[in-house]
Amino acid sequence: MVVRYSSFLIVLVFLQNISFSKALKSSFSVELIYRDSPKSPFYRPTETHFQRVENAILRSIHRANYFNLDSNDVESTITPVLGEFLMNYSVGTPPVQILGIVDTGSNLIWMQCQPCENCYKQDRPIFDSSTSRTYSNIPCVAAECLSGTHTFCNFNNGKHCTYKVTYGDGSTSEGDFSWDTITLTSSTKNVPVAFPQTVIGCGHNNYGIFGEQSSGIVGLGNGPFSLASQLKPKTGGTFSYCLTPMYEGEAKPSYLHFGDRGEVIEGTVSTPLFINIARPSMYYVVMEAISVGSKRIEFPRNGEDGNIFIDSGTTITYLPDEVYSGLEGEMVNLVNLPRTNSPQKGLRLCFEITAGEEYHIPTVFAHFKGGGAVQWHSINTFVKVRETIICLAFRSGFEAILGYLAQQDILVGYDTQHNTVTFLNTDCTSEL
Repeated sequence: MVVRYSSFLIVLVFLQNISFSKALKSSFSVELIYRDSPKSPFYRPTETHFQRVENAILRSIHRANYFNLDSNDVESTITPVLGEFLMNYSVGTPPVQILGIVDTGSNLIWMQCQPCENCYKQDRPIFDSSTSRTYSNIPCVAAECLSGTHTFCNFNNGKHCTYKVTYGDGSTSEGDFSWDTITLTSSTKNVPVAFPQTVIGCGHNNYGIFGEQSSGIVGLGNGPFSLASQLKPKTGGTFSYCLTPMYEGEAKPSYLHFGDRGEVIEGTVSTPLFINIARPSMYYVVMEAISVGSKRIEFPRNGEDGNIFIDSGTTITYLPDEVYSGLEGEMVNLVNLPRTNSPQKGLRLCFEITAGEEYHIPTVFAHFKGGGAVQWHSINTFVKVRETIICLAFRSGFEAILGYLAQQDILVGYDTQHNTVTFLNTDCTSEL
């Protein structure tokens, strides 16, 4: 009888733990604002669609240079380069709305803060932490300060923790390492979701090419202080996004999903997530090959590390030189269109098309470790740069970057609890 009673208690506690775990797991979606959309403060109504495409590609080249990965060394002065998407969120109590650049390669959430001793010009009011009832500086002895790679103790000002991050182009942010409440508005329920005691960087000295239209960075990288990582106790470590195609005219919004909405299960291609010591915040996977027609082009391997990282902040996709050359050669053989000189700086292979007429682009298969293959259709492999010209949306580089165009109409899911990334070909315009 005692054994049965004990067994019953064990089962009851187990079931309670499952229910408690499910209750803790939050699920919500937020809108991603493409920086060239009418909703973005970066939007310039006088620009044409093709000027926006050109600027996006030049930003990609500049971003690859910022990662020191572009083997062709084409200069670009287009700014900013930290991301192609923005996100509204709020900080503090009462909440103050912030517009941040979403960066999958960054580990920190930071915004400009008063007093701003040396800050770049910002259109919106700069956050004043003294007005927030939930704001507090992180002490030097706190685990967050001791474990941070860009944190140190400020003994001259109350012994609290400070941070300094430097980006590849020389831009920097420096200020107080702090706790405050971050609030996100769920697009699915249109209700605010608050996350108390989130680690943020309150930047008092910020210099660089961030752009006056936004305030700071929303890091979505794989480090402990990114937004994705800090929401992990509530969301289970899963998030995903579905990026809508860059069509002419007004594109439909893209969404970032957390929690259950971030889980991608049925019909997906799943591949392991790798940690790269040189870039620990980036999401690296192993692409074994790409194939087009009857040609399979093998990717070089880099020991046990991943060989390509996923980056929504880069528009075009970068491939190792020999892989790019193989892909370009096959497209020359298979695309039955007249070739033309590229009007777009940075893209090499272009074809003429006739407005209004259909044309055929072969499907490319991206083969990932684990045996799965993702289909890249014409919206993933070619970009329209003029009314009658399309160009291969790939470029050769020292390393490989899976860019934004190659992720269009693909639901990309990240599970940092089990270290996997999943891909599902889908119609992102029907998301939410």
